[in-house]
Amino acid sequence: MPSQKSSEVRRVPQRQRGHERVAALLEAAAGCFVEKGYEATTMTEVAARAGASIGSLYQFFPTKEVLAQALLEQQSQAVYAELGKLAEQSASWSTEELAERLCGFLVMFRKRHPAFVVLAESAPTPGSDGMAIRRRVRAELQALLARRAPHRSSEEMYAAAVVVQQIMKAAIAIHAEPGMPGRQAAVAQLQHALQLYLHGVFAR
Repeated sequence: MPSQKSSEVRRVPQRQRGHERVAALLEAAAGCFVEKGYEATTMTEVAARAGASIGSLYQFFPTKEVLAQALLEQQSQAVYAELGKLAEQSASWSTEELAERLCGFLVMFRKRHPAFVVLAESAPTPGSDGMAIRRRVRAELQALLARRAPHRSSEEMYAAAVVVQQIMKAAIAIHAEPGMPGRQAAVAQLQHALQLYLHGVFAR
């Protein structure tokens, strides 16, 4: 991430009230970005939505880009945390259940955090930020898969994580296409393809 100018360094809240105010501002920003997009959203609208003064918003987030970066960081940390929980829970799952959960993971996360999509795939985010998120998700997937295949090399598990990540993105594409006939059947076949692939990865 590029360094920020001194005038654009955001203030870090020191008290609980400050943390609550920042949380409210980020929530308001998320709503505005989803409804209007990054470019059309104004700082005045964000402040009004949060019930805060514009001065309070600028105190914590001196520019819209800084605000967007903070929100993206918050939501990217959420996706890493949820992947970590999934990895912990997956120890008792069958390969079939793991495939189902992986296929649906990013689909469900994007539904719960629609602003993540806006910010990760639009102008305010430098390309390096989006790439860093994809690489971190890939690393989390590699660690998850490696737990089930300790006999595989790190190179093999990295390649497997790339494949699984692409299948997860395919699930997003299927769910995102409006009016797709046979959507559920397509999702079921995608899950089956992932099951077969994972059986091969985990086999000794």
